[in-house]
Amino acid sequence: MVYVLNKNGHPLMPTENHAKVRVLLSKGMARVINRCPFTIQLAYGSTNHTQKITLGIDSGSRHIGISATTKDKALFEADVELRNDIVDLLSARREQRRSRRNRKTRYRKARFDNRRRGDGWLAPSVRQKADSHLTMTAKVHKILPISDIVIETASFDIQKIKNPDISGTDYQNGEQTDFWNVREYVMFRDGHVCQCCKGKSKDRILNVHHIESRRTGGDAPNNLITLCETCHKGYHKGTVTLPQKIHRGMSFRDAAFMGIMRWAVYEKLKDLYPNVRLTYGYITKTTRIEHGLPKAHHVDARCISGNTDAVGDGTVYFYKKVRCHNRQIHKCTVMKGGIRKRNQAPYEVKGFRLYDKVSWRNQECFIFGRRSTGRMDLRLLDGTHINASVGYKNLRLLKMRTNYLVESRHTG
Repeated sequence: MVYVLNKNGHPLMPTENHAKVRVLLSKGMARVINRCPFTIQLAYGSTNHTQKITLGIDSGSRHIGISATTKDKALFEADVELRNDIVDLLSARREQRRSRRNRKTRYRKARFDNRRRGDGWLAPSVRQKADSHLTMTAKVHKILPISDIVIETASFDIQKIKNPDISGTDYQNGEQTDFWNVREYVMFRDGHVCQCCKGKSKDRILNVHHIESRRTGGDAPNNLITLCETCHKGYHKGTVTLPQKIHRGMSFRDAAFMGIMRWAVYEKLKDLYPNVRLTYGYITKTTRIEHGLPKAHHVDARCISGNTDAVGDGTVYFYKKVRCHNRQIHKCTVMKGGIRKRNQAPYEVKGFRLYDKVSWRNQECFIFGRRSTGRMDLRLLDGTHINASVGYKNLRLLKMRTNYLVESRHTG
């Protein structure tokens, strides 16, 4: 499928007539705008006849499914992998700033509670995912004349997942009702008994311990356990091992993401584009099962668009969102002599940057690692290793890095 823009840069209907495209390019009547997905722009005036194209968006916290379809043809389908490292990066930054302020500005007055969040504020991890939905929608609008947008929004009843029998006023009386804080509730839940030694240490001082680190597990009650101070200190020293039955409970992070993000994305889409409407997951699932389609993000998006019987050429574009910059200047570990090694690699090595799309032995791949000697680590977007050490002289640059890496795959 070749996507076509008119002379003014507005999208037209795509074409599968590759012979005509080659003629236009050879005669200078069109030029290549993008290699993947392959897009050309006409150099002469043309008619602007278009068909009705519906864009289906399967929203998610880890993946986005996209499908732009007409009544009988799938014109563009994509699976987008979102970033999930924002929470870890913010936690690392918070630790490093606290450490630096303790070293450099120990006597400065605390200013942790003097910020005011504006209306519509979203946490950085949620905002990044919402912005990715909007960015991918804009990318599709640049190559196709979209008429309608249908987005699936998921709503999760977390209390219902925890307690299937919940109803009525039970929603107002959760598990932490009448407790001052989470710590008090966790100790009451555990009977004020150490869950490691069961009181054998005779230590009456109790602590609340994070089963997973607070960075990854948070302060949810199912990530907390009551330990006596003896077992708590021993665990962190490595002399005490917790019983195998102690493990973190079910995580609802993705459900919380979707609950916060879905309305923010929908309201923003309505402000940017006309003819935006909602659908729901149970409708998508029923449609997919009735038509005997496989479970995939782009297939769900095709069902969401309402043109379930649309047939494409088997090409699905895989996008991966990567971080723009690494702002951490030095590594945390101090070397001998008080030297702190730089954490930032050179901006460019032998003319290549991180995440550049290159060709090696007629195979398209991406640079995931570089060495000062000019040896490159080549991989595909799904992490498949191509070669861990290829000389830069054997590579041909196809496309410089962008925030969204893309490769095409034929699904058959």
